[in-house]
Amino acid sequence: MISIVIPTFNEVKNIIPLLKTLINIVTDFDYEIIVVDDDSPDGTSQEIDKFMKDNKKVKLITRVGRSGLSSAIKEGLIFAQGKYLLVLDGDGQHDPNFVLNMIKRIKKNKVAIVIGSRFLNSSRLEGLSKKRSLGSKIANKIAGASLSNNYSNLTDHLSGCFCLNKEMTKNLIRKIEINGFKFLYELLSLSKGKLIVEEVPLIFKERRYGNSKLDLAIVWDFFISILHSFTLRVIPRRAISFGLVGFTGIFVQLFITSFLTRILLIEFYDALPFAIICAATSNFFINNQVTFRSNRLIKLALLIGFFKFLLVASLPIIANIGITTAFYKYTSADTFIAQIAGIVIVYAWNYLASSSFVWNKSN
Repeated sequence: MISIVIPTFNEVKNIIPLLKTLINIVTDFDYEIIVVDDDSPDGTSQEIDKFMKDNKKVKLITRVGRSGLSSAIKEGLIFAQGKYLLVLDGDGQHDPNFVLNMIKRIKKNKVAIVIGSRFLNSSRLEGLSKKRSLGSKIANKIAGASLSNNYSNLTDHLSGCFCLNKEMTKNLIRKIEINGFKFLYELLSLSKGKLIVEEVPLIFKERRYGNSKLDLAIVWDFFISILHSFTLRVIPRRAISFGLVGFTGIFVQLFITSFLTRILLIEFYDALPFAIICAATSNFFINNQVTFRSNRLIKLALLIGFFKFLLVASLPIIANIGITTAFYKYTSADTFIAQIAGIVIVYAWNYLASSSFVWNKSN
């Protein structure tokens, strides 16, 4: 059996034409098509429900309270029954006519993964502007540098269109971190070069309806994924993200301290508590948007979470002030070094306590 997994979110105008095309292409196979929809408000799930009445091989997973591209793909792949698992986007930009080519290649050559590459010489990019195309190529170069040398021959480590041999990849699929930037990249990173991977050319078409899902949060996820790989996946993804957000807090604290002491001529000891609280506030709101996006707090929960965060951070804030003040008074009169000393010491507490108490995550 061939299982085709399609993650969707707000693709109501794209998904039915894609399903019809796919069914015509794979009609000679024993197949199933699994659509994993993140409870799209535009009615994507409802349209698929109607379509399924006359197409019993199309299945729908509507996820309520869960979201994210990688997690949708993972859920669909684990649910799938096929020997070969094919993934493509629900926006219709991956030309479905290449599906047969991918299936034939993975069956004939008995490889673990066949990637639909946007960047082979015979590939065509009809749906990417020159700016987006250049950005994707640069991102692929960076991604490739963080992976095993065994994958150095690949051209598209970030493709959203790929075919998997279930038996060869099923154990790795279950280990994929659902907050990863791209499912394929996470799979390649986790495999550490042990899989046999081939590529086929892909036509990447122009999106007909709807908007691209690329945003700042996805770009942030990309950099976190790269750093996660470069650290040999030892440091948790969220810890890396929390640490990077913490760096922004450092600049907030240093800027406010400098402004208060140099412009408003407030004493360093008096300016420090206000600067630290401002930095903690900044860290909370940024972490809520990026680090803990899958558990993002909104409305009343956001306000309650903010007060929880300040409560959690109160001990390290006091420690930060005490350590910084002592360092400034007894070790170095350099306010910059004194503040960095305090910030470094309290980072671990902030991450562990905030993860479990504020955003209810174990790591």
